[in-house]
Amino acid sequence: MKKILVAYDGGEPAHRALELAADLAQRFEAKVGVVSVIPVRSSRVPVDPWDDRAVHTTELAEAKAILAKHGIEPLLYEPAGDPAVTIEKIADEGGYDMVVVGSRGLGLLSRALQGSVSEHVVTHSTATVVVAR
Repeated sequence: MKKILVAYDGGEPAHRALELAADLAQRFEAKVGVVSVIPVRSSRVPVDPWDDRAVHTTELAEAKAILAKHGIEPLLYEPAGDPAVTIEKIADEGGYDMVVVGSRGLGLLSRALQGSVSEHVVTHSTATVVVAR
């Protein structure tokens, strides 16, 4: 394992994903990328509260600071798009071996309305995907 991509939105599940990725990166001497996707959904109004670019920039700075405490200098991504598809695309195009995502524990109705990013990445990514709970 040489490259790990972490999906980060500042929430508790994302913190767990980031800490897990840091641990794995140290053990395998892997490089780390962190992505915070600004949601853009053409078919409906974005429902996540993290739709402001400034919020994503702050989240990435937070992730960078956390990883720096582990001696890791990450590559940061702040694209706009469908979060699940964008994470999958960055992992593929960036040659990442592993993607680490947090599980927000959405209920059936929330998953139906918003979709589950972790579920999509798990079922569509060509990289190994780890869901931190």
